[in-house]
Amino acid sequence: MYHRETASVAQQAAGFAAGLLTSKAPETEAILFQRCTWCGTAMYHRVLCPVCRGSDLRTDRSTGTGTVRHATVVHRNTPAARNVSLIEMAEGFVLRGRVMGPLLGIHGGDRVRLSTAQDPVRGEPVFQLVDEPCRAWT
Repeated sequence: MYHRETASVAQQAAGFAAGLLTSKAPETEAILFQRCTWCGTAMYHRVLCPVCRGSDLRTDRSTGTGTVRHATVVHRNTPAARNVSLIEMAEGFVLRGRVMGPLLGIHGGDRVRLSTAQDPVRGEPVFQLVDEPCRAWT
């Protein structure tokens, strides 16, 4: 979900607490995540810390860069095949999103950054490859 500058303070606070996407301007979208103030673990969209079970979570803004941990192609519930990937962000948390690019050209280890686009069907964050894949065919 994306929030505009005109969104109410209550809506923005709800977005911050839930770890959703936020935007003050269309070109500066970001992912908000939580960090446990007790043990420092970064997490996305949690109520309790998965490590120490603490509930004192601080909201931080992600840099928007990460690495594909796992990518798959999904053919169901959409008119065309689409990419679904697990992205490990630079801050240490993992989230699900879509990577723009050739469906079979996205692999674990590829570096990505948050795009200004949004998945029109799922509302998940959309990423783009930082470096074009350079793989040799054997």
